[in-house]
Amino acid sequence: MPELQKFQHYIGGAFEDAAEYFASLDPATGEPWALMPAASAQDVDRAVRAAATALRHPAWAGLTATARGRLLYRLGDLLAAAAPSLAALETRDTGKIIRETGGQIAYIAEYYRYYGGLADKLMGLYVPVDKPDMEVTLRREPVGVVAAMVPWNSQLFLAAVKLGPALAAGCTVVLKAAEDGAAPLLEFARIVHEAGFPPGVVNIITGTGVECGQALTSHPLVARIAFTGGPETARQILRNSAANLAATTLELGGKSPVLAFADADIENVCNAVIAGIFAASGQSCVAGSRLLVQRPLLTPLLERLKARAEMIRIGDPASPDTQMGPLATARQRDRALDLIASSLAEGAELITGGTVPAEHPEGFYLRPTILLCAKPDTPCLREEFFAPVLSVMAFDTEEDALVLANDSKFGLASGVFTRDLARAHRLSRAIHAGVVWVNTYRVISPLVPFGGFKESGLGREGGIESILDYTRTKSIWINTSDTPLPDPFVMR
Repeated sequence: MPELQKFQHYIGGAFEDAAEYFASLDPATGEPWALMPAASAQDVDRAVRAAATALRHPAWAGLTATARGRLLYRLGDLLAAAAPSLAALETRDTGKIIRETGGQIAYIAEYYRYYGGLADKLMGLYVPVDKPDMEVTLRREPVGVVAAMVPWNSQLFLAAVKLGPALAAGCTVVLKAAEDGAAPLLEFARIVHEAGFPPGVVNIITGTGVECGQALTSHPLVARIAFTGGPETARQILRNSAANLAATTLELGGKSPVLAFADADIENVCNAVIAGIFAASGQSCVAGSRLLVQRPLLTPLLERLKARAEMIRIGDPASPDTQMGPLATARQRDRALDLIASSLAEGAELITGGTVPAEHPEGFYLRPTILLCAKPDTPCLREEFFAPVLSVMAFDTEEDALVLANDSKFGLASGVFTRDLARAHRLSRAIHAGVVWVNTYRVISPLVPFGGFKESGLGREGGIESILDYTRTKSIWINTSDTPLPDPFVMR
């Protein structure tokens, strides 16, 4: 057996081995390929204290906002240059196909450039108070040490929407990579180091939830938590944050509805649905996993989707010819298979897929799956799969479609496909989701905030306003009068 590649933590500007390691499995083969460091509670404490020290050190605290912006811009440039090698790592460790990872990572660089440009655009405020001879200003300052936690899918992107605004605001960060698929983010630490950030400004670790995650989110020196992941973990983080009263931003799960009306362009709908659910093997929080179709469009659209799904080339994610790779973990694939089975038992009809491809018995593969449902309480319509599984249900009227779309504990993203402009506006207002895409799907930009309603999270990431979450305001009162204040103990 060849020697496994070994990754390190990045704490206080230095790369460190851990006392314990765990194996990372190649999703395409199911075999170990690398060793990941498991942070102990002591490692977490050192990382947070390194960030707290850096927060006050002149090397970071003394930088102008413009200088912070230049560092972020350099980080973006270095990330873009390193995109091919980081893409290969992400593909190896998560199973995402190389056709996706390279372009995605190169675009993530735009987020660091965007926040680099915003760093010196944060302004205070003059307050015209009702007190004579008093000048009052509001100053924005960094909130402090940030604990950023990201899941295994799209770690570099989900790190960027936290690191970018936090660093632009002048905060320092301890970034915890998910224990699954941590390699690209641990390697990203070398790019942070090369960019020239002072020691301790960015620290990158990984480890298990109890030993690492709980120690991080409850640490007394952490002022803010930015988390992307599942609702149950988020609830535990909120309980942990009671120890330090840290503010939180939570970007959680989704069961995003896509509404296709009879007047929509069927080819556009088909392409958007295929991209929305089968890209990244369905492992996206905004995956369009619930397709709601107006009845006249149902049969022709299902025929097209079935044909397209069965043409998808499944294979080695490192091959440029592959269109869909494996799921990231065996437990994710097994959970998807269990949900498919329970949905079929509840009356869902299997249109295609639903099994492990015979040509890929190794690894964590699952065929693109389409289920047609007659009942809105079918498990596949209620639960997030994080897998290439599309659940379809027919509707008759716009009112029916809206009821079905909003009948979910989640509210992250949604899609509306129609040529009726008035309908598009009505539904954009009425759908309970943080993102509504009309006649398109799965489009992002650093200029646009995203986040969810209900169990899909709290707060927003991306856009101008997200940088404010990493600041706090300070009120500064200045008495401009030369007259001494009156003696408080002399009655007048």
